[in-house]
Amino acid sequence: MFAALAAAGDIRGRVLDLGCGTGEHALAAASLGCDAVGIDQSAQAIEAAERKARDRGLPVRFRRHDALRLSELGETFDTVLDCGLFHVIAPDARAAYAAGVATALRPGGRYYMLGFSDQQPGGWGPHRLARTDIESAFTSDWHIDSIEPARLETIPAPDGLAAWLTTATRR
Repeated sequence: MFAALAAAGDIRGRVLDLGCGTGEHALAAASLGCDAVGIDQSAQAIEAAERKARDRGLPVRFRRHDALRLSELGETFDTVLDCGLFHVIAPDARAAYAAGVATALRPGGRYYMLGFSDQQPGGWGPHRLARTDIESAFTSDWHIDSIEPARLETIPAPDGLAAWLTTATRR
């Protein structure tokens, strides 16, 4: 899904990949010429991402950092990517998370989030997001541009899982 955003020219400028895991989205942003930073709490994931960046010759900075403490990052970005992080944030921490993302995103910057949808059948997996979960977290600092049905690609589900692709602009 983020590949389509990249192809449309929507991923640009300084890019922050939240919960970057092994760095694929930050690496893709860097391959487009963006100044990319990826953060994750997992030291193992950051080490793997740094290896990939070295192997591919891409200048991505990866940091072990808590996405719930973005105000401490001390940087601002034009684009923030979130693939699979928001839906694992505890419901009572989501508004604080959104406020933290706002501190890391310049006014007018864009936040793109791909999160597990309540439209996914079954009961396994992370919390399923309803549109209202997203809308209630991204309020005063945000304009929600769109919340569209999408697919979350994952190894256990080759056909993907039902997701929401949210685009929000920082006010």
